[in-house]
Amino acid sequence: MSAHKIALITDSTSDIPAEMVQRYDIRVVPQILIWGTEELRDNVTITPEAFYKRLASDPVHPTTSQPVPKDFSEFYEQAKKDGAEEIVAICISNQLSGTLDSARQAAAMVDIPVHVVDSLSVSMGLGWQVIAAARAREAGGGVKEMIEAANRVRQTLHIYFSLDTLEYLHRGGRIGGAAKLIGTALQLKPMLMVDTKTGRVEAAERTRTRKKALQRIYEVFFEKMDTSKPMHITVLHGSAPQEAAEFEARIRAEHNPVELMVVTISPVLGVHTGPGAVGIIGYYEQ
Repeated sequence: MSAHKIALITDSTSDIPAEMVQRYDIRVVPQILIWGTEELRDNVTITPEAFYKRLASDPVHPTTSQPVPKDFSEFYEQAKKDGAEEIVAICISNQLSGTLDSARQAAAMVDIPVHVVDSLSVSMGLGWQVIAAARAREAGGGVKEMIEAANRVRQTLHIYFSLDTLEYLHRGGRIGGAAKLIGTALQLKPMLMVDTKTGRVEAAERTRTRKKALQRIYEVFFEKMDTSKPMHITVLHGSAPQEAAEFEARIRAEHNPVELMVVTISPVLGVHTGPGAVGIIGYYEQ
């Protein structure tokens, strides 16, 4: 039973740590992973640890599928049953998935007002917007304040990540604006970004070595941030805990953000980013 009159819903590509999902009463609709004949629910029937272990050894490459409208409508109905009078649903960028369309279609199927927001983002770029909306709700805000809080995060949000290989993005067909890196570039270490104005993945730079790629992510990310303001930052990784820990220690020592967490990339995103992906996602308060 939830005490909130406004339910807050997102999808599992948000990568929000479980303890925050619980603390802020966020409802997470799982994305779907199809592995051979198995249908798995992101972070429900497959954990990131199990996923990356299997990805390294299984000759079958998994694919992904967005939640269908019925998946969302069930969450909406449950929220209503739990006492919600309105719903705010913040989802992965419409440019990266059809999830938002499912959330919108489901809104027409239920007898409760649903406000669907395109985060124009992914992973903790989406997650930070959801957390900001949750905090606005904790502070007594209504739907308008929750959506404004999410939009405010997006204005100063930056997402940079490096993949150990482009192979998974290429296989998954999610390469978007990074397509120009393909060709001779499969062995390069690309730096990608999410454009939070368009919601697309774009190529930022390319480097020849992983070490250089990680160094450039760090430099470019902090060039974009106003480091004099309170910063909320996530280091994310796909089975690269050592490099993530090094980033975390360095960020804490050099920039001391008000909030810093390390997050493992969810299985459904990991299908596209592959093992060894490392990124920094964050925003600063205005």
